[in-house]
Amino acid sequence: MQENSLTILYEDRELLVCVKPRGILSAKDASGKTSAADLLQPRTLYPVHRLDREACGLLVLAKTRESAAFLSGIMGSGFSKEYLAVCEGCPPEEGELTDLLFHDRRVNKTYVVKRKRGGVKEARLSYRVLQSGKQSLLRVRLLTGRTHQIRVQFASRGYPLVGDRKYGASCSGPLQLYAWRVQFSHPDGRSLCFTLPEAYCEYKTAGLLPAD
Repeated sequence: MQENSLTILYEDRELLVCVKPRGILSAKDASGKTSAADLLQPRTLYPVHRLDREACGLLVLAKTRESAAFLSGIMGSGFSKEYLAVCEGCPPEEGELTDLLFHDRRVNKTYVVKRKRGGVKEARLSYRVLQSGKQSLLRVRLLTGRTHQIRVQFASRGYPLVGDRKYGASCSGPLQLYAWRVQFSHPDGRSLCFTLPEAYCEYKTAGLLPAD
């Protein structure tokens, strides 16, 4: 089902799973820019995780305070998030990246830093290269959820995401970052898993995406 260009993949009394298009905020903020909640009115929705405004992909929103508390509580353990990303260059075939990150809200940019201090958080992710070349297709699993985490962790190693001029990409264009798969426990005990339909990925991924 589509509502004002936002596609709903699943909805019940407790939560909603949708495909957030580029240019839409995951949650309302002081900027006044259009958010997913704006497109899904008159529902009352509570964000439980965020997706960069420039990125496209799966977004889970709670419909009650109790569901929001439950989903927020399992984040990082019972809530798995995987992404597809296209980076410049060719990183090692697979690996796990760990950094200390600081997000500067004044400029909305995240930096890799060397020491712990106020506002600095550890960030971890694992990845696998699905296709390599001058541009490489990656499957990324977040082990923590930090602002701009995937973007800055790859950029800091010389592999900025395609289209990500904020973090040093060589060319402009749409940010090649997609929230591809989410798997989590429903408040009623069911295990739910959703995968982004390939039609939403501008990068040619046919035949490259794993089935599992």
